[in-house]
Amino acid sequence: MAAVLSKVVERRLVEVVRRRMEVEAVVVLEGPRSVGKSTLLRCLAEPWRSEIIDLDDLATRDAARADPALLVTGEAPVAIDEFQHAPELLDAIKAELNRDGSPGRFVLTGSTRYATLPATAQALTGRAHRISVLPLSQGEAAEKHEDFAELLVRDPSSLVSRRPLPGSRPDYISRVVAGGFPPALRRVRSADRARWFDDYLDLVLGRDVLEISRVQQRRQLPLLLRGLASQTGQILNIAKTAAVIGMEKSTAESYVKLLEAVFLVNQLPAWGTTLGSRVGSAPKIHIVDSGLAARLLRLTESKLSEASASALTQLGHLLETFVVGEVSKQLDWLDEPVARGHWRTHDGDEVDLVLEREDGRVAAVEVKATSRIGPGQLRPLVKLSRRLGRQFLGAVVLYTGARAYTDENGIHVVPLARLWQASE
Repeated sequence: MAAVLSKVVERRLVEVVRRRMEVEAVVVLEGPRSVGKSTLLRCLAEPWRSEIIDLDDLATRDAARADPALLVTGEAPVAIDEFQHAPELLDAIKAELNRDGSPGRFVLTGSTRYATLPATAQALTGRAHRISVLPLSQGEAAEKHEDFAELLVRDPSSLVSRRPLPGSRPDYISRVVAGGFPPALRRVRSADRARWFDDYLDLVLGRDVLEISRVQQRRQLPLLLRGLASQTGQILNIAKTAAVIGMEKSTAESYVKLLEAVFLVNQLPAWGTTLGSRVGSAPKIHIVDSGLAARLLRLTESKLSEASASALTQLGHLLETFVVGEVSKQLDWLDEPVARGHWRTHDGDEVDLVLEREDGRVAAVEVKATSRIGPGQLRPLVKLSRRLGRQFLGAVVLYTGARAYTDENGIHVVPLARLWQASE
């Protein structure tokens, strides 16, 4: 079942940030509101014994805007929380870096994508290293040391084990609906979590989006977001959603960029378009957190547990968003960059997640909301492996069964629970 948090969780990113600060002058921790960026910053700053400049505080924000140079001249590292509220600080930081650009000078957090702030592009281009801070992973919430993604991009076959893993359809549904936002996981009752998600959306859509841009059709934003949630784990079709809510496609496209800017949605790009003309180029859309997506769609544990085709389809899409999110969190802990995308052919074959290492080797993940895997369900992975040849590291199908095995084509079928279980 989904974890219920009773204390502050130690994030795997702490060590990642410390390593990056050894070589980077400015580190920017960016991600959705309420994922624990401020808590992470406090954890990092504790050994420094330095003040955190909190720009959510209105008085501090006024001081930063009035005299930005004063606030950034403290002893390094200077820690600034929610920097997007006073972008004037960025020019002051640039001036400081011109005098001293040594590693570990500044650590910033932001709930708006770094590249969406015009002043940012002018001030710290090429000088700021960005690190994504996403909702808690399943392992972090349960205090387990996950290694799924690390093994996946190194040797997918090592994920196959003889021992069965605990996990059931109700357990997976519970985890998907709860998501990974710490404040949501601190609420035991589903009704309390639902209220938190509603309040969260009101805050982000009603305040954060408006800080970035003047939105003329403000009341349409929640409708657009729900329309995107209905496509989570699927090919993005902005025209379809725009038509349903009575919005011009061009307006919807610009609003989708705003929703991306405040980390409510992510686009997973198409991968492998150089493999042939019959490969699709459209991105997939994912809501940033499966629990948030479930709430937008008003999908509860009981609804997803129904023995119906529609419930199975809805669970399949949410489960894909859940898995893509979990794997992405784990990939962000690695030192080696790993490119991410999805693969889809025009004749209907698709692979949910394709990961490409720096050396060009490729691993793939397919997600199935079933407890048994038939040969036909592996066809897209087999097709991709044949196209790539020696470039292909291997493929994993995550399913709701308890046993792992490797099929005759070399495809590894692995229980979903392996995502948050450590190696034996």
